Amino acid sequence: MKYFTFSSFFAKIIIFLFPYALLASSDHTHEHFLQCLTTRISNLTSTNETIIYTQNDASYSTVLNSSIQNQRFNTESTAKPFAIITPLNVSHIQVTVYCSQKHGMLIKVRSGGHDYEGLSYVSNQLPFIILELRNLSSISVDAEGKSAWVQAGATLGEVYYWVANKTGNILGFPAGGCGSVGVGGHLGGGGYGYLARKYGLAADNVVDAVIIDAQGRILDRNSMGEDLFWAIRGGGAASFGIVVAWKLRLVPVPSTVTVFKVPRDMADDATKKLVHRWQRRAHKVDEDLTIFIRFLTVNSTDKKGNKKIVIQPNFMTTFLGGADTLLQLMQKEFPEMGLVREDCTELTYVQSFQYFYAQGNGSLDVLLDRTTQFNDLAFKVKSDYVKEPIPDDVLKGMLERMYDEEVGRVLIDFYPYGGEMNNFSESAIPFPHRAGNIFNIHYQVTWKGESKKHLSWIRRLYNSMTPYMSKNPRTAYLNFRDLDIGMNEKRSNTTSTLTRIAKANIWGTKYFKNNFNKLIQVKTKVDPADFFRNEQSIPSLLSP
Repeated sequence: MKYFTFSSFFAKIIIFLFPYALLASSDHTHEHFLQCLTTRISNLTSTNETIIYTQNDASYSTVLNSSIQNQRFNTESTAKPFAIITPLNVSHIQVTVYCSQKHGMLIKVRSGGHDYEGLSYVSNQLPFIILELRNLSSISVDAEGKSAWVQAGATLGEVYYWVANKTGNILGFPAGGCGSVGVGGHLGGGGYGYLARKYGLAADNVVDAVIIDAQGRILDRNSMGEDLFWAIRGGGAASFGIVVAWKLRLVPVPSTVTVFKVPRDMADDATKKLVHRWQRRAHKVDEDLTIFIRFLTVNSTDKKGNKKIVIQPNFMTTFLGGADTLLQLMQKEFPEMGLVREDCTELTYVQSFQYFYAQGNGSLDVLLDRTTQFNDLAFKVKSDYVKEPIPDDVLKGMLERMYDEEVGRVLIDFYPYGGEMNNFSESAIPFPHRAGNIFNIHYQVTWKGESKKHLSWIRRLYNSMTPYMSKNPRTAYLNFRDLDIGMNEKRSNTTSTLTRIAKANIWGTKYFKNNFNKLIQVKTKVDPADFFRNEQSIPSLLSP
C-alpha cells in the first residue's frame, strides 16, 4: 500500500497560463488533442507505464470495462470515449484539463464506476474522454490526529481496511456498505452508511480536500474557499472540478460490534407487526443501533413440498456494542423479532463491514479486491424519502408488486434515518435530507439481457408510491442517481441558459431542495463556462 503526505500532491506540478474556458475552434481534431496530451505527459513522465489508451490500443476495452458495474451502459450501442487517461500524479490531470479545454474534449471522471446512471464513463455529448483515477488510490492514516488523507481513486473497502490496520481497530469512518465503491463519487454525493445515525454522512466528516479547477489550479480548503468546499461535499463534486483527495475525520468505534442478519417471511403475522413497528421506531432508537430492511423475493417450499415464491425481509443490523446489550435493547424496541443470542455475531468494526459486504467469508483482504462484482448484470435504481409511515395496506401492495417482476431480481431497501442525521441543518452541506425523514427507500431491479420491461416495471412501482412519499418536492438521493428525473433535458447550443436551468431545477430541487440555488451560484463563480459537466451537473448562469 502506498502512502503520501499532503505536500506530495505538489510534487512535479506544472503551472499553466490556462486560457480560461477556452473554446475549441472548428479545425481542432481528436489528433490535435492526442498530440497535445502525449507531448505534455511525455515531458512529465519517466516511467514506461502506459497512461493514455485510445480505441486502437489492445488494452482499451479492458481498461474501459475494468470498473463498469452496470451493464446497461456497456453495450455495442453505448457511446465510447475517444481515449482513457490513467494519471499517475496530479500533473497528468492538469495536462488533461488543459488539452481538453484547448481542443473541445469533454472530461468524464471515474473513480469507481458504481454511479447508477454511468455518468462517469458514458456521455450523450461527443467527443469525450474518461479520466480514470484508479492509480491515485493512496491512503495516509494519522491515528494520533484521528484523520486520514485519501486519494479519490481509493475504494471504501481500502479505506476501512487501512484505517483499522493503522489505528488498531479503535477508529473507523462513516461511509457506505459496498467495498468496491470509489471514494471520489461516494463523498461527492453524501455517503450514507452503517454509522450515519451515530456520526452523520461520509461527507459530514470531510475536513479538507484537494481539487483541480477549470483553470488547472490545485486548491485545498483554504485556497478554494468555504463556498466551493461546501459544494463538493454532497453537491456532486464532478460539477465543480476534479477532486483528487479528501481529508477524513476518523471516528471512535468500540472494540466489539455486534451484527445480525435475520430473514423473516412476510406471510407471518409477527413479521408484519415487526415491519409496522420498524417504520415507527427504527429512526428513534439508540443511535448505536442501525437496522436496515431488505425485501426480496426468494424460492421456497411449502409444507406439502410445493415450490413457491415468497417475499422475504432481511433485517440487517449493526450495533456499536456487545451482544448482551443488543439483546436487551431489541427486546425493548422490537420484541416481535424474537432475537436470540445465536442470531448475533460479535466482531470488530472492520469485520462487521466485511460481514455484510462479503457475507463474512474469507479474510479482510477481500476489502482490497477491486474486481468488478456485477460484470454481467444490468440494473435500474430509484429512491424516495419517507416522512410518515407507509400504511400497512399500501406497503402490502408495494411488496406484492415484486411478484410481477418474474425475470429480473428486485431489492427494496429501507434505510433508517434519525439519530445524528437530525442534528445537521439542511444547509450544512448540499445534502438536505435531515430531520423529518424517517427512512430512505432504495428500489432496484437487476436483470440480464433486454431491459424495456424491467425499466417499465420499476417506473410503475415508483409512480404508484407517489402519494406516500415526501412532497414539494418528492426528494431523491444523489448517490442513487436517476436520469428519469428531468430526462427530457439535453444540453444544446440552441437552448438558452435560463431554459437549461429551469429544466435542471426539476432534478436539482429533488436532490438538493433549496441548496440547489447556492450550488448554481458556486458553479457560476468557479466554472462559469460549464467545462465540468454531465447530464445532471449543476448548471452555470454564464455558460454559452
